[in-house]
Amino acid sequence: MAKGAGSAGEPIELKVGERTVRLSSPDRVYFTERGETKRDLAEYYLSVGDGIVRALRDRPCMLHRFPKGVSGNKVHQKRVPAGAPDWLETTEIYFPRYGRTADELCVTELASVIWAVQMSTVEFHPWNSRRTDPESPDEWRIDLDPMPDCTFSRIQRVSHVVEEVLDELGMRGFPKTSGGRGLHIYVRIEPEWGFPQVRRAALAFAREVERRAPKDVTTTWWRKDRDPAAVFVDYNQNTRDHTMASAYSVRGNQRATVSTPIRWDEIDDIEPDDFTIATVPARFAELGDLHAEIDDAAYRLDTLLEWADREDIGEDEDETVDLDER
Repeated sequence: MAKGAGSAGEPIELKVGERTVRLSSPDRVYFTERGETKRDLAEYYLSVGDGIVRALRDRPCMLHRFPKGVSGNKVHQKRVPAGAPDWLETTEIYFPRYGRTADELCVTELASVIWAVQMSTVEFHPWNSRRTDPESPDEWRIDLDPMPDCTFSRIQRVSHVVEEVLDELGMRGFPKTSGGRGLHIYVRIEPEWGFPQVRRAALAFAREVERRAPKDVTTTWWRKDRDPAAVFVDYNQNTRDHTMASAYSVRGNQRATVSTPIRWDEIDDIEPDDFTIATVPARFAELGDLHAEIDDAAYRLDTLLEWADREDIGEDEDETVDLDER
């Protein structure tokens, strides 16, 4: 039965740093498995404040909004709406396919995150570049995406191959759960290459992982041609305007899972469903932000681009995407 307006509660004010953010309908249930509300969502993001701000800082950010909770319709919002507070930071992004621009949110403080929650945002999907140079990514994203029949144990196995190859390259990767059944690994890179070059490097890396684990991994782009039990290393997540849920982002499901930073040495012992808005605050309080050192070193892509040259990987290889295949 739909809730009446009164059942969502009277507006409250949250003190966030030097800001005061008004939260309307704080008692509206957003996640039905345990009954967490909009206020619970805001309090979750307050509890992981340093982590979510670090993950989003200065990145153009798409908002996945659920005005009626995750049982309702999802709104993908790039443009910050009229009436946003004057302290909110944005950046103008041009979309060549449509010939239009959008002023996207750029988080610079925790109040920006809580404002987005007030706007019914559950998921935060930042670019892998910063507003100072949006066409030059500083983050390479390795997405271990399970096909429908893929077990999590296979994802775990492949993650160790990824770690092995990164170690050989002299790079440090920062893993996190996806909030679903996959894993993401982020690597800071020097912002010296555009999206096509970063994508070429990502594809060359993915093929090396596939060579080392051919029974577990696929880099075949079209879903219909993939082994339904394989791990797809989704290199196309490094294409311009492709975004992924950030570290500490809640996901739009009834369990309220969280895309959670993890240590390499705990990958074999975790279950993705263990990380929710009910459990991550205590973990964060105990361990802090496991991605706190992600900006300490940035790596070069020269070796990976040499691999791409060796394999004659073009900048547009497999880039034509049917939207239903993304």
